[in-house]
Amino acid sequence: MATLTLKFKNLFAPSENAHAHCDLPCGVYDPAQAKIEALSVKATMEKYAASSDADFKSRAVAIKEERSEMVKHHLWVLWTDYFKPNHFEAYPQLHVLFNEATKLAGAGGTKGSNDVAVAEKLIAKIDEIAEIFWATKK
Repeated sequence: MATLTLKFKNLFAPSENAHAHCDLPCGVYDPAQAKIEALSVKATMEKYAASSDADFKSRAVAIKEERSEMVKHHLWVLWTDYFKPNHFEAYPQLHVLFNEATKLAGAGGTKGSNDVAVAEKLIAKIDEIAEIFWATKK
């Protein structure tokens, strides 16, 4: 019986192993996705500050927090799927930049604050990451 099971397993075993950098090897990465969400966070904060409507402000906070989470997601995809060891060797500040940027999008940053200056710091960090990203594409 064990021999039959082993033969059956081998029947469906891949003949080659493929390695991909993500779940779907699309190769499409762009820090612009994180920046668009960060710009949305900033705009939502500005609208929050300009409004006196409590219901509007409540919705603005919910949207800002959702978009902040999306910023973190897009940054994590770049950090974990796009950038490779050779990139981190060439740009040793990358780990720190990603750590700072994701924290700026988290509870201690835009997710937990309505301060536009925090959103501007987040956007600046994303721009630093984007500069390195595009340098690696040359």
